[in-house]
Amino acid sequence: MLKSKTFLKKTRAGGVMKIVREHYLRDDIGCGAPGCAACGGAHEGPALEPQPQDPASSLCPQPHYLLPDTNVLLHQIDVLEDPAIRNVIVLQTVLQEVRNRSAPVYKRIRDVTNNQEKHFYTFTNEHHRETYVEQEQGENANDRNDRAIRVAAKWYNEHLKKMSADNHLQVIFITNDRKNKEKAVEEGIPAFTCEEYVKSLTANPELIDRLACLSEEVNEIESGKIIFSEHLPLSKLQQGIKSGTYLQGTFRASRENYLEATVWIHGDNEENKEIILQGLKHLNRAVHEDIVAVELLPKSQWVAPSSVVLQDEGQNEEDVEKEEERERMLKTAVSEKMLKPTGRVVGIIKRNWRPYCGMLSKSDIKESRRHLFTPADKRIPRIRIETRQASALEGRRIIVAIDGWPRNSRYPNGHFVRNLGDVGEKETETEVLLLEHDVPHQPFSQAVLSFLPKMPWSITEKDMKNREDLRHLCICSVDPPGCTDIDDALHCRELENGNLEVGVHIADVSHFIRPGNALDQESARRGTTVYLCEKRIDMVPELLSSNLCSLKCDVDRLAFSCIWEMNHNAEILKTKFTKSVINSKASLTYAEAQLRIDSANMNDDITTSLRGLNKLAKILKKRRIEKGALTLSSPEVRFHMDSETHDPIDLQTKELRETNSMVEEFMLLANISVAKKIHEEFSEHALLRKHPAPPPSNYEILVKAARSRNLEIKTDTAKSLAESLDRAESPTFPYLNTLLRILATRCMMQAVYFCSGMDNDFHHYGLASPIYTHFTSPIRRYADVIVHRLLAVAVGADSTYPELTDKHKLADICKNLNFRHKMAQYAQRASVAFHTQLFFKSKGIVSEEAYILFVRKNAIVVLIPKYGLEGTVFFEEKDKPNPRLIYDDEIPSLKIEDTVFHVFDKVKVKIMLDSSNLQHQKIRMSLVEPQIPGISIPTDTSNTDLNGPEKKKIKLGK
Repeated sequence: MLKSKTFLKKTRAGGVMKIVREHYLRDDIGCGAPGCAACGGAHEGPALEPQPQDPASSLCPQPHYLLPDTNVLLHQIDVLEDPAIRNVIVLQTVLQEVRNRSAPVYKRIRDVTNNQEKHFYTFTNEHHRETYVEQEQGENANDRNDRAIRVAAKWYNEHLKKMSADNHLQVIFITNDRKNKEKAVEEGIPAFTCEEYVKSLTANPELIDRLACLSEEVNEIESGKIIFSEHLPLSKLQQGIKSGTYLQGTFRASRENYLEATVWIHGDNEENKEIILQGLKHLNRAVHEDIVAVELLPKSQWVAPSSVVLQDEGQNEEDVEKEEERERMLKTAVSEKMLKPTGRVVGIIKRNWRPYCGMLSKSDIKESRRHLFTPADKRIPRIRIETRQASALEGRRIIVAIDGWPRNSRYPNGHFVRNLGDVGEKETETEVLLLEHDVPHQPFSQAVLSFLPKMPWSITEKDMKNREDLRHLCICSVDPPGCTDIDDALHCRELENGNLEVGVHIADVSHFIRPGNALDQESARRGTTVYLCEKRIDMVPELLSSNLCSLKCDVDRLAFSCIWEMNHNAEILKTKFTKSVINSKASLTYAEAQLRIDSANMNDDITTSLRGLNKLAKILKKRRIEKGALTLSSPEVRFHMDSETHDPIDLQTKELRETNSMVEEFMLLANISVAKKIHEEFSEHALLRKHPAPPPSNYEILVKAARSRNLEIKTDTAKSLAESLDRAESPTFPYLNTLLRILATRCMMQAVYFCSGMDNDFHHYGLASPIYTHFTSPIRRYADVIVHRLLAVAVGADSTYPELTDKHKLADICKNLNFRHKMAQYAQRASVAFHTQLFFKSKGIVSEEAYILFVRKNAIVVLIPKYGLEGTVFFEEKDKPNPRLIYDDEIPSLKIEDTVFHVFDKVKVKIMLDSSNLQHQKIRMSLVEPQIPGISIPTDTSNTDLNGPEKKKIKLGK
């Protein structure tokens, strides 16, 4: 049956266009109940259970299915995800509304629907002849949708009665909308609020904790007086932003001071790019990363950023007078030029809340159900939750979601989501760091896995179309030990004309991941593989990453090859790109490849190929450095794990060999060659990577540090920086050059992906290359998959598709990739930090040599070369008399009593794990040498006082 909808739409030119939409209604849409005689059991996707074994409900004891409305799905997703809740009918009307209102919840509900064990069934009520409803005259879209949901619920109950005469199956309508519930009951539909239903599940009392508290008024503190001003409605905020009364921006809370935040203003107005907010009332219930509207205060009320470190420690959550006293502390007398544009939050444009990891701060009041939750991220306020499991949750990492923030409450309200496990446990802490850095790490869904090739897999004739057979070439891969996701392989051979042929062969991942399917969407969302200390979070499923795409030796693999003809001076004479089939002759580690190159007895084809590659790589590197490419240094750490406990037993900095550099040179060359090719073909739609030059102010610290050693670092161009770093040697202090390069790394900007049609500065500063992209790691980077697709179209090996040549879509992809790469880096650092803590927990207290990287007003930041570990030695401690400190920013130096510390000075420090704060355990460093009375710790640790009992804890490694 066909229905037509006609409506008028205004065009951009001001005309009116008549649009006719056709809407098909069908008779063959199944209800999802297996064995249903009325619809012949027809259904698509996971089905409901024939006899639902639902949790025992005191309200509806007979077997039943649940049918939630849109708001229940949006706000009570944590309840619906619980294993206790099964057999849920998700209506198309509800799903469409959720999709429009919240992408994260929509993704979660799709995942639940795809989980066979949950028995969630999607019913396309909008295309079912008996459940479709048309909007009536004078009825708004919301009321029409509510009616459509009730019609579907009523139809289901009548339909299930037809299944069999003795069938007592019911469909229970779950809604938190009072009016909707009343109408449903009038129409004879069994209906309950989510809270009523959950509280009726006597066998699952823990589910009550997962209920979101929705009505802000109901959950206001009974005795609480109004603390915050009302948020203006969205319509008023939009008018105010349009007229310039208010400014829109992203709220960034401070880590150091919970009473301070900044708002980064959106738009092109360079003036007032950043607005400072101080004090609870001006922060007005905004949470880190929210999009807010702010009102600029008059200049007489502007303040300077506070240098006070303030942590929110109060358990008495309503003691607002104390807050006002603390706010006065922030306002110290400062010169006028220190004042910054200051404002207050007048409304919230978009909440960007996520589930937060942290720990419960149990209430002091016995039998209390209300407790405060302290998030691990110091930028997030504490959250008030109700739970009956407080005693069981003490000392555990838990997840909490925010539900709302009433005007008379010092803290937002939230609900318990999940218990992650004991604090300090490896699995728990890994889960926390993945969640806190927003790394997608759930197992791949069935929908994603369904697009993988069926095993056993082999190369077919169809696969060979537009592909060259290079299986005869002596190709090999060189990687770190234990590498299973081998992206790249190389070959080098002499041609009859005396020139050399060099090939870089990259896994052809885009052959397996086709545009737009679930596998492609999931890879795009993940953006990158994340390497933690002892696990890898893959971007693509293991069948591809470690098997079919991995260029292992002695198996046929599909590749994308970049092949150059070069002379013996590494000058490129010809370049060819082709899809290919290869068969790698060896999978070597860097050490094995180096041994072959250096061995006088080995002259086989693989070794000859490696020697040729190595010789050319040295010439390429020399030429690159002459152009001004930077060789920077960062201490990378490797843990040696105990094979049984998987605890770190040794920690060392990574050793780099000639072969590391050899592989790197050819990867860089391939990336540059491909960047030129795709930009030639797609000037507006190439995905490229750029590295902006740092502003001169970034180099101040490096220039001053070098000057303190009578060395000059020039920073006007990348070339002059590279050359002056090369010259900055000290015969008496060989490690100085490494320290300078580490410091230079800190001055750099972040490299980013961008779309060529949306930018005009392509330059890669660090590589001194006018154009660059990523082509060589498609197993672990989604950017490379897009680049492969562009290159395949450019060489006629594959067809294009609309999104590939849509620069706005490409710009969105780049934005997500840049975010995912940044978060992956932070997660990797957090993993190293956690494993370093485990290492020192078992090691007890150790003393090591260190070098000063930075001097601060009351501390020095040091680097310990042996462990590649950085840490801060503080000279001011709570409850101890403060030493005389004189800080000189120009030299830079810090004088403590009569000892002066300069950048790069060698010191000796004591390293230990401080477990006094369970949530934020950290490595603590103290000065051993030079000896400063009252500051340095004696070398003998047996009589050192480390927080009293803490000493024993650290020494025993418990």
